[in-house]
Amino acid sequence: MKVIGFAGYSGAGKTTLIERLIPALRRQGQRASVVKHAHHGFDIDHQGKDSWRHRRAGAFEVLVASAQRLALMRELDPPESPGIDALLAELDRRADWVLVEGYKHAGLPKIEVWRAAPPESPAHNASAPGCLYPHDARVVALVTAHPAALPQPTQLPVFAPEAAEQLAQWLLASAARFDY
Repeated sequence: MKVIGFAGYSGAGKTTLIERLIPALRRQGQRASVVKHAHHGFDIDHQGKDSWRHRRAGAFEVLVASAQRLALMRELDPPESPGIDALLAELDRRADWVLVEGYKHAGLPKIEVWRAAPPESPAHNASAPGCLYPHDARVVALVTAHPAALPQPTQLPVFAPEAAEQLAQWLLASAARFDY
C-alpha cells in the first residue's frame, strides 16, 4: 500500500482536497482509504462531517482517530493516542492508497495544503510559522491557490487546490516513493 500525508493548518482545505482526490484515484482503478485525525471525542457519519464526506466521496475505508476513540468503531479505554503506524496497521491491506489527514508531524511523506494569510491578518508575515515545507524535508509537494505568496520559492511540485486529477496522476507516477 502507498501512504501519503496531507498536512496544513486548520481551514487550509485538506478535507476538500482529499474529497476531490478520492474519486480521481478511483477513476484510475485505485482504492483509497483515509486516516483522519480528530480531536478528543467525536461521532462519525453525521451528514456534512468529514468522515461522512470521505465515505460519500468513495473511500474504501475511513479511519478517524483521537485520544479517546478510534473509528473503525472501537472505543479506547483508557484513552490513548495511537501512533500512525498502529492506525495504518488497522486498515485493510487491499487499499492501494492511504490518505492521512492531519498528523503533520508523523514520519510520512506529505503534501502540504497551504493557504496564504490575508494581508490584513496578523499571521501575514513571511517569517511567521504557517508553512511546513521549508523546515520539513518530508514535504514532497504543495497545494496552494497562491504559489507566489509562499514564504520561500520552492522546487517542489505545486498543485492548485482544484487540480485533483493532476495530483492523482503525479501520485501514480511517483508511487514507488510512497510505499509503506
